[in-house]
Amino acid sequence: MLGLIGKKVGMTQVFDANGRLTPVTVIKIEDNVVVANRTEEKNGYSAAVLGSGEVKKNRVTKPYAGQFKNVGDVKKTMIEFRDFENEVAPGDHLGVDLFKDVTYVDVTGTSKGKGYQGGMKRYGFGGGRATHGSKFHRDLGGTAMSSTPSHTFKGHRMAGHMGNVRTTVQNLKVVAVDSEMQVLMVKGAIPGPAQSTVVVKKAVKK
Repeated sequence: MLGLIGKKVGMTQVFDANGRLTPVTVIKIEDNVVVANRTEEKNGYSAAVLGSGEVKKNRVTKPYAGQFKNVGDVKKTMIEFRDFENEVAPGDHLGVDLFKDVTYVDVTGTSKGKGYQGGMKRYGFGGGRATHGSKFHRDLGGTAMSSTPSHTFKGHRMAGHMGNVRTTVQNLKVVAVDSEMQVLMVKGAIPGPAQSTVVVKKAVKK
């Protein structure tokens, strides 16, 4: 599986040759360096470990920094990509050209955190009547059983922390690959705020 670590720059729009507008998300592929290879003989599985992003050396621990001893500068993010399709070696630098022949990608990121929210915002509940004297506007309503056992079951949809979870959007079409700016443009939105770290992989269902 092909994959790279990138940074979400933001959204814009592009026009094709027929003048049709397409909303796209711009992903900056920062310098991805191969930190290590996992092999079947040594680790029991095959994978390539990539690192990306700048970080000060005094911000990391010695064991973490030691993994970059033979490949260059310490990177902020380090991710394993199982069954990497291309042959790579520690120290190799990968760019956006990896996706030149890829039509669809899956993008993984951390969604925007929305704090503590009620059931209506979190799950789209309808709530009660908005009329005067209703006393039931945005409440959940009953949550427990009316008979034995008379308790609320685990996993019931209620108010709580919303967002800030690892999310993957699949089958996003690659609109443009800019080798000069190391930028990938995909059709549609991806999770996370601007400047957040995302993982771009070749689509598994296409």
